[in-house]
Amino acid sequence: MARRRNKSHFRVIKPDHKFNDIVVSKFINSMMWDGKKSTSENIFYSAIDIIKEKTNEDGYGIFIKALDNVKPGIEVKSRRVGGVTYQVPVEVYASRKQSLAIRWILAEARKRTGKSMSQKLAGELMDAYNNAGGAIKKKEEVRRMAEANRAFSHYAW
Repeated sequence: MARRRNKSHFRVIKPDHKFNDIVVSKFINSMMWDGKKSTSENIFYSAIDIIKEKTNEDGYGIFIKALDNVKPGIEVKSRRVGGVTYQVPVEVYASRKQSLAIRWILAEARKRTGKSMSQKLAGELMDAYNNAGGAIKKKEEVRRMAEANRAFSHYAW
């Protein structure tokens, strides 16, 4: 018998009011601390404005491209076989790709040194757009780990 049940329904997330996009809304919700959604929205939208000023391009488009650049294709999961735990490479499904990308971008933005969170977030999004920065390093690290454990891929089921 399975240890966990599958979720039969997902929570409906409303799109944000500026771009009318659910991905932006998920990003804002993930950034939120202590239920302060308006603060999180202000940080995100000001980061998009900073990107727009620096690049003279659409900030929303850069955000979407940066998120796509950070999404992992493969990751490792622990599988216990005969008393030994193997790191088995598995493909990442779409919703997990998105949530991992969001999580990695926010974690790296918070680690950065800068004046404000909006400037740090803008910097990390710009780096991810240009395939550089901490979130891209994390993606490559996960991919390398999966490549190193390719010999155990027959345990994926």
